[in-house]
Amino acid sequence: MKSPHIPVLRDEIIELFSDVDGGYIVDCTVGYGGHSEAILSANPNINMICIDQDEEAINFSKERLKKFGDRVQFAKGRFSEVIGEFDNYDIRAILADIGVSSLQLDKKSRGFSFMSESLDMRMDSNSPLDASIVVNSYSQKDLEKIFREYGEVREYKKMASLIVLERLKKPFESAKELSDFLSKHFYAKKIHPATLAFQAIRIEVNNELGELKTLLQKVKNLQLNKCLVAIISFHSLEDRIVKQSFKEWSNSCICPPEAMRCLCGGDHQIGRVISKKPIIPTGEEIARNPRSRSSKLRVFKISR
Repeated sequence: MKSPHIPVLRDEIIELFSDVDGGYIVDCTVGYGGHSEAILSANPNINMICIDQDEEAINFSKERLKKFGDRVQFAKGRFSEVIGEFDNYDIRAILADIGVSSLQLDKKSRGFSFMSESLDMRMDSNSPLDASIVVNSYSQKDLEKIFREYGEVREYKKMASLIVLERLKKPFESAKELSDFLSKHFYAKKIHPATLAFQAIRIEVNNELGELKTLLQKVKNLQLNKCLVAIISFHSLEDRIVKQSFKEWSNSCICPPEAMRCLCGGDHQIGRVISKKPIIPTGEEIARNPRSRSSKLRVFKISR
């Protein structure tokens, strides 16, 4: 079965997990099964737990991975909620590809694309919050906040103000309408003028940063040992959260900075950072798949 999504850093992931000699690898964001298929094919000794909140992705991956039989288990839901269900499994590695899949971006009915006739952007189609509600109902102050914090938009005040004024005339009904409107009022040198705004709205709709933080906290709290944790992120906000979390996990002392001496006992690290710098795609991969260019992989080894 041909996948509509090209998994980023595929070869690096296969190499990273090549020494896993049994147990389970959790794919927290299975998407369309690219990473899981590659891992299962390369390593016949492991099993996969595949999680995703997107029903369409789950159904596609079930069909794609059925050749591996009972080596694969599926769970639908947000990874931050589902991961705890597998606390008693022999988990040897955890993978999370935080990016939006190519199919979600390209399929116009999902509302992620600049040309989409809908204004949705939900990864879970059953979620009550969609992009239409954010764009047409959020206050100007709240729009400013998400454009500033999630999109890192320089002219966040102007963007929020213009949207609020425009929707008074008529609510925005499609992503295409919104992207065309933003293109008239903003300019970006190397990206579409609506890129950062769409990123901010998508993050808000899916609570992406909150999900990532919760996932990392849940992983830390699981009773894992000799377990690799690999997180692929696609923008600086996500990468910053992963980097900071891994740094905290490797600290033996958790005393506040103002403490004159260590009072905590100095034995709180749960492992070590494997990738001091993020692993990024090669020039060849970027040429094959331009969407991989902003991906960063960070790896931590839990060894309590």
